[in-house]
Parts: sequence; structure tokens; C-alpha cells
Amino acid sequence: MKFGTLSVATILALGMAYAGGDIAPVEPSASPAVEEKAFWEFGGQAVLYYQTIDAYGGSDLFKQGSSVADAGLQLKATHKDLVGGVGVGITIDGVATLGLEHSIVSNVMQTANGIKGGWIAEAYLTYSIGDTMLKGGRMTLPAALSPFAHSESWNVFENTYDAALVVNTSLPDTVLVGAWVYANNTNGYAQFHDGPPTTPSSSAPHNFLKTAIGIHNSPRNEMGFIGGEYANMADFENTNDDNGVFMVTVQNKSIENLTLTASYYYADDFLGLGDALNIWWVDGKYTVSNFEIALQGGQVIDGALPKDTTAFGAKISGHFGNVGAYIAYSNVDDGTTGIFNVGGQQTPLYTQMIINEGAIRSDNDTFVIGAHTNLFGGTLGAGYGTTSGDVSGYDYDEIDVYYTADIFDGGNILVGYVNMDDNVRADSNNVVRIVGRYRF
Repeated sequence: MKFGTLSVATILALGMAYAGGDIAPVEPSASPAVEEKAFWEFGGQAVLYYQTIDAYGGSDLFKQGSSVADAGLQLKATHKDLVGGVGVGITIDGVATLGLEHSIVSNVMQTANGIKGGWIAEAYLTYSIGDTMLKGGRMTLPAALSPFAHSESWNVFENTYDAALVVNTSLPDTVLVGAWVYANNTNGYAQFHDGPPTTPSSSAPHNFLKTAIGIHNSPRNEMGFIGGEYANMADFENTNDDNGVFMVTVQNKSIENLTLTASYYYADDFLGLGDALNIWWVDGKYTVSNFEIALQGGQVIDGALPKDTTAFGAKISGHFGNVGAYIAYSNVDDGTTGIFNVGGQQTPLYTQMIINEGAIRSDNDTFVIGAHTNLFGGTLGAGYGTTSGDVSGYDYDEIDVYYTADIFDGGNILVGYVNMDDNVRADSNNVVRIVGRYRF
């Protein structure tokens, strides 16, 4: 249930006066405007999240030892004008196991200093001056405006950032965004089997900026390790020590059907190596008839690192009646850091699938095709991606199949299947994900 802004409608009364048998209307008197008053708005969601993996033939799907689960509860409260034009937002997330670890699963997707607990996901203040909005505190950041430091929604709950944000819309059809990101938690995968990975993880461990050097598209180990450490969402670390990361984004829609976005990041004394990290990234999307054509590209540059990273991508998507389809391509050279997200796993590349980010982050050419259609009141989709390592020789293929539907007001279910195959292991890896959400 959401409690929104309460407004009082102005009521005008018409009077009639009688004089000499004539009926003359009396002009309505103007009532004073009643100012809308902002109130608290409350909402949230309840989540049940289950995932199982066969670990490249080392286990069986739906067995306790190869399965993870979380129950989550999120509570939100916002006020647009608490006092003096200052707004506030608070989000509290919590995860628990419901005792499933005793019989159904052996681990979890997210933690909060233990397999059950909570954390403050958002706590921010806002203030608007004309066409400029100021926001400071803990918050989500959207991928469309912050591709290298954004919140990812694939897990139980999103990762968030401690940041200061400025948004200006005074220029026609233009959004200007400036941000300073100081700290973040990290959205990661669960480790399904005991023991450390036998090869470096291809996913971004907690605080990727501190561990970017040497992280390439390493093959996942034989024990089914498919990501970084457990996502301890209560752990917020400095993003770049005490220096933070500065970002500027410009998004323009002056040309009809064309959206252009350019972002620049600056991290002073990156990793304490004496040189600054510079990232620039551009994205353009043009819509014509039922089609969208998109291009992206950029670089990660730091003189203290062995190699800069350069990447680009392209995507064509369209709708044909009840069917939507797309084809995408990306290339990333063998630069030191690869293409990453500070607080999560996924990349901003168009070829991002459900779990292929480790393979496409660095040193590869990737092609992806996908389609979706409406079915039984929901959406059925599928995708296939193939990745070839230019220098490493590591080849990777992924097949995704998913179905999502709103099953009642506020309720949604997602069922996904992923097949992961590479040229390192003899067997492929199979993953099944089932997520139910109720938003209130």
C-alpha cells in the first residue's frame, strides 16, 4: 500500500439573486488557492529468491548442496518536503533464510553480516533550486546515467552508493548530472561450494576499484564458483580510499528519436599508485519506426596500470507484432581493468546476459542474439551469446531462457534457466533461478 500526496480540490459555489422577477447569476468569487501538502509515502517489497547450479557436472540441480535461497523484506519511506523544501528518503533491507538451509539449500545469495540481518540501503536528503536538484547520502544510481557505478537489480536487493549528486535540467532537452561517489556495498554472487576458487574470479570482488588489476576473463573454477564473495550488503567500503570517484554525465534528446549520453569518471590517485584513473563512455540510441539502433564505446585510462582498456559495442533491436528481437556485438581489448561496475558484477555492454559478465569484461569479441514474446499474460524470452578470447583463447557460450509474469496486483514471478559452456571444462554448467516479488 502506498500513501501519496493529499490534495484538497477548490470548490466554487454559484449563487442566484432575484430582482423584479429576473434571475441574474452572481459571479463566483475566487477562492484562495489551497497549497498541496506533501506527506510521507510508504512502500517496499517482499522477496523469495531461489537458485540452483550443477557446477559443471560436479553436482545435481535442486540438491541441497547445490542450492541457495533468501527471503527478503524491504521497507521504504520518502517525504518530498519534510521541512523547508528538504526531502528525505529511507530504505531498509533485510534478508533471512526461513530455515531453508536445514533441508532445502546450503547457502544464500546475499548476507548482512551473517546469513540473516539487515542494512540501511538508502538514507538521503534532497533539495531543489529551480531546475537543479541536490541529493546527498546513500542512494541508488541508474545505469543509464552512471554506467560504471550503478545499482543492479538482478539479486535479492540492489547495491547502493554513498554519494553527493547534482542534477540540472535548465538546458533544453538536456540532463546534466554531477556526482561524487565516496563508498559502496557490492552486489555479488554466492559461492555454491566450500573452498576458495582455484582461479581468479572473473566477477568483481567487493570494491572492484581496489582489486581491478589482474582481473580478466578467467575461467570459473571446477567447483562451480560463479562470482565474487558473498554479497555482504551491510559492508560499505570507500570506493577509492578517501578520494572517492567524480562523475559527470550529459544526456541530450534535442534530435527527435535520438538519445545521446556521455559520461566521464575521475578517480584521483587510483589504488594509491600516484596516477589518476580516467574513464570516458558514450552511448547513442536512435529509434526509427519499430527499430532501435545503438552504439557505445569508451576507454579506461590510467598511466600507472600496465594497459588501458578500450571497448565498443553495437545493437539493433526491433518489434515485429508480438515478438521483440535484438542482435548485439561488443569488443573489449585485453586492458588491465576491463569494463566493470564499481558496486556490482555486470558491465554496461549491450552483450550483457544473465551470467556472462565474467567472460565479456575483458579481452573478447562477443555476439548475442535474443527474442521475447507475450505468452499467457507474461513474457517468454531467450538469448544466445558466444564469446571468443582474443589473447587468452578462452571461449564461452551462454543460453538464457526466462519467463516472467505479474501473477496478481503487485506480485511478480521470474523463472530463468542458464546454460554456461566453455573450452576449459568437459561439462557445461546449468543454473535455474526462481524469484517471487510482491511490491506494496
